[in-house]
Amino acid sequence: MQEPTFLILTALAAGPKHGYGVMQEVSELSSGRVKLRPGTLYGALDRLTEQGLISVGDEEIVDGRFRRFYELTDDGVTALEDEARRLSHNAAAATARLKQRPA
Repeated sequence: MQEPTFLILTALAAGPKHGYGVMQEVSELSSGRVKLRPGTLYGALDRLTEQGLISVGDEEIVDGRFRRFYELTDDGVTALEDEARRLSHNAAAATARLKQRPA
């Protein structure tokens, strides 16, 4: 799973968010390293919806602007849990190997 996808799913783990909220959360989660542009974000959201990892929840109009809220599906939760486990395992393996380095 690519880092932006992981961060988008992570951003939605705590509950539904609209696109701009996802962009802000991804930036915050990555300490500003990953900044999604609207075209990239909405392309990813469409792809994740097609894959069944997220779904469209509520839709509303705020100040004349259309907002669509996205949320994780059960498959999205499973995919995020699996990826978090994989990353954690890889980080633990790297840490263990670094401890074996000669001084």
